[in-house]
Amino acid sequence: MLHKVIVAPDSFKGSLTAAQAADIIAEEIVAAYPSCEVVKIPLADGGEGSVETIISVLGGDIVQTSVLSPHEREIAAHYGITPEGTAILEVAQSSGITRQSKLNPMISNTYGFGQLILHALDQGLRDFLLCIGGSASTDGGCGMAAALGVRFIDENGIDFVPSGESLERITQIDMTGIDRRIAESTFTVLSDVTNPLFGSEGAALVFGPQKGASPQQVLQLDSGLHHLSEVVIKAIGQDYSQDLGAGAAGGLGFGCLVFLNARLESGIDSILDLLNFHEHLVDADLIITGEGKLDEQSFSGKALSGIMRSAQGVPIVVICGVCDMEQETLDDYNLVVFEASENSSIAQSFADPEQSLRQAAQKAVVLI
Repeated sequence: MLHKVIVAPDSFKGSLTAAQAADIIAEEIVAAYPSCEVVKIPLADGGEGSVETIISVLGGDIVQTSVLSPHEREIAAHYGITPEGTAILEVAQSSGITRQSKLNPMISNTYGFGQLILHALDQGLRDFLLCIGGSASTDGGCGMAAALGVRFIDENGIDFVPSGESLERITQIDMTGIDRRIAESTFTVLSDVTNPLFGSEGAALVFGPQKGASPQQVLQLDSGLHHLSEVVIKAIGQDYSQDLGAGAAGGLGFGCLVFLNARLESGIDSILDLLNFHEHLVDADLIITGEGKLDEQSFSGKALSGIMRSAQGVPIVVICGVCDMEQETLDDYNLVVFEASENSSIAQSFADPEQSLRQAAQKAVVLI
C-alpha cells in the first residue's frame, strides 16, 4: 500500500502546466489508493511558468502591468508577490522567446524585464527572486540595465539601448543614474545553466542558435559579449564574465551580477527549498515527477536533477511525454519511467495531453 506520495512534476511544455499535470497524476493515485496522502508540489526550474508555479504553492498575488517586448512592442506581463513580500519575476514574461512575433536574435533586448523590476520597486518591494529561463535576447542584460537608469554611451557620446548586434558600440558605461532603490534591494537569480558569458561554452555559441542566430550572427554576438565584459571591467574594476551562470539567458545572468549585485543560484534547487520540498519528504513512500521530454538535459539543472539530489532515498517515478534515454542509463539512476506517448504518436499525445498523461499515470499506479 502507498501511504504518502509526493507529486512534483514540471510543466509539459506546450501542453500542460505543472499544476495541471500534478492534479491529473494525483487524481489517479487517489482513485487507486483512496486513503493515500498525496502532496502536490508543481515545479519549475526558473523558466516560463515559474511565477504561477511558485504562487500556486505559496499563495500570494499576481500583478498585471505592461512592458516592452524583446523587440519593443507593448505587451501585457505579470509577476508574483508572495505573502512574505518577495517579488517573483520571470524574464519569459517580459523578454521571453515566446513574447515576440518572430525570432529576432540580433535586435531583441531585455528592456521589458527592467521595466518589470521598476514596477515591483514602485509597489514597495525590495526582495526579488528573478527567474531567467526562456529569454529571447543575447544583450548581456544591458536592456534591463538601461530601463533601470544605466547609460550606455557610444564613441560619439550618444546614449543608446544595446541589443546583441550593438554591444560592440559601447565605449562607456555610466551607472551613476541607476535607480537608487536597487541598492536597497536584494536580488536572487534562478537559472538552470552554469555557462560563462562568452567563449565556446558561452551564451552566444551555446544558446544563440536556439534563438534564431545564424553561425555568423553567433560569432558577432559572442564578440559583442566579450567586448561588453571588457567595458564593464573598465567601469567597475571587476570581471564577472566567467562566473557560473553569467551566460544564462543571453548574458542576463552577467547583467544581474554587474548591475543588481545579484546572487546566482540553481533554479530547481532554490525552488525546492522555497517550496519546503525536504519537509514534505518525511514519511513519503514515493516521488512521482514528470516533464514533456526526458533527455540528457533533465539530469543537468532541470527539475528531475534537483529531485534526485533531494530525494533522501525515496524512490522516484518519472512520467514524461517522451523518453530519449537508454534503459541502461535509467537503471543506473534507479528511475522508473512511463511515457504518455507510449501507445500513440507524439502528435496524438499533444492533441489530447490530459488523456495521454492520465493513461500513463493509471499505468504507473497499477504497476507500482
